[in-house]
Amino acid sequence: MKSIKAVLVAATMLAGTAGLAAPAAAQMLDPSDPEDAVEIAKRMQCGVSADEPAVFHWSGNIYGRAPGIRDKLLFKGEGMNIRRCVEVEDPERGKGWRLISRELMLMLDPRTGEVVNRWENPYTGETVDVMHIHNDPVNQPPSFPVRPDGSPFALSSLRIEGDYVFMPFEAPLFYPNPLAGEYQEYVGNRYHAMEIFDFAADRDELFDASLPTAYPLISWVRISPWAPWMKMGGRPGQMVFNAMGRKLPGGFEELPDVLKSEIRANFPIYEDAPPKDDMRPNETTWTKFKLLTDRARAEGKADKAAGGHEGH
Repeated sequence: MKSIKAVLVAATMLAGTAGLAAPAAAQMLDPSDPEDAVEIAKRMQCGVSADEPAVFHWSGNIYGRAPGIRDKLLFKGEGMNIRRCVEVEDPERGKGWRLISRELMLMLDPRTGEVVNRWENPYTGETVDVMHIHNDPVNQPPSFPVRPDGSPFALSSLRIEGDYVFMPFEAPLFYPNPLAGEYQEYVGNRYHAMEIFDFAADRDELFDASLPTAYPLISWVRISPWAPWMKMGGRPGQMVFNAMGRKLPGGFEELPDVLKSEIRANFPIYEDAPPKDDMRPNETTWTKFKLLTDRARAEGKADKAAGGHEGH
């Protein structure tokens, strides 16, 4: 039998806690709800706000693949994307967001890790200027709870595995090549590639609406034709990019030194995302190469067509 003293102590403790409310449960987003799905996608991709850009970083290997010979490790790669997501509203499709970004990827010597600006092509023996990937802008159409055809927005590739959320996304690319002519539908030469983005996030962080954003991991693969600056002509083969990375909680300052130094020296606009009202057409490696090559030819520097830095 409990003593009178023990009973009094227990009663006092219960009385002292009776007025305390239980901690509120976190408000969790539901990926099956179109409005929540749009918000989940935004948290995966974006920063805290349009005024605080998010920065993704990735690093990996860049291979060359030609028929009949062993694959060659051509470069190490260090890449980044700096972005902002601007809120938009449509009277019929609801509240959504639009991604505005620019991206840069450096080609590094596989042995030394140093930035490569002049490179001896092992397939041709010719020394060429390297054009690092630097595309500005790389924007996306807005996402709304209602799609253009009236159907609800859905994260069709989202998969929950225990404590993690996976969102794989493949982008098969097949469109007119800006470096080819006007008869591509008859003779080929279209740009044909595939990019694969695989996101992985902590489930509680991604779905918890009380947190300002999430910080997922990313895997990126690109299978594409030879880069035009390699001067491969009609040689068969392709490039394979394989990299992994994450959204950086510390933003730009958390990037590796090699990226920060090169950006500040030669690509200063990549320290910030494009402006909120940016409506320019997107750039790719091929459109950027054409821009720089046409500019070099106009200046009488055809032999330096692939090089150049974008300091605008």
